[in-house]
Formats: sequence, structure tokens, C-alpha cells
Amino acid sequence: MILNITDAASHQIKEMMKEEEGDVRLRFGVKGGGCSGLSYAMGFEDEINEELDLTEESAGIPVVINRQDAAIVEGTTIDFKQNMMGGGFTIDNPNAIVSCGCGSSFKTATNAGTPDPNC
Repeated sequence: MILNITDAASHQIKEMMKEEEGDVRLRFGVKGGGCSGLSYAMGFEDEINEELDLTEESAGIPVVINRQDAAIVEGTTIDFKQNMMGGGFTIDNPNAIVSCGCGSSFKTATNAGTPDPNC
């Protein structure tokens, strides 16, 4: 399994999926940018490119991941934490060797991405 979704995150994602139209999946991956060079991308997708995407299910959530991103996010856990300021998703990627303070930007030993100079 490429992606692990905790029960708390699964509950939150399922609630968010109810607001979407059609048969959507959670799309998870990476994009260039952020303080450390790579940033996580998470959203909903109703289209899948069989040649470019991998699909799986985690905690009852249908997930789609671009094949190029799979090695970078292999073993990543998505959780949802509630605190006094509200709540938010946390991402624990065992492949990240450097992460920024906010936890949304990272780099791996094999992929540094392109850091955002304005960060």
C-alpha cells in the first residue's frame, strides 16, 4: 500500500467527499515548490488516466496517485488532528529527509524538487 489513511482522516475525507459531485477519488501527490522543494497536493478527482495513475483503497477511501509520485510518497500516512484552532490534515512521509516547519514542504534523498525563493 502506497498511502495509509488513519480513521480520523478517513472520517474527515468521507465528509468532504459528500460535498463533491460524481464518483470522486482522493488524489494525492507532490508538486514542486515550497520551502524545501516539494509540496504535497491533495484534492478530489473524478478522472483517472490508466497510463499515468495508480489506484488503491485505503481506510475505505478510493485513492489515485500519479505513478511518478508513488516512490516519493510510498508509506506516507495521512492523519487528521483536531486542536483549539480547528483541525487539519497532517502528513507523515518516511521518505522525507527535510521538512519545513509547517510540514507541507519536503525533499527526499532522491528528489529535491525546486524550492520557492519567496518562501
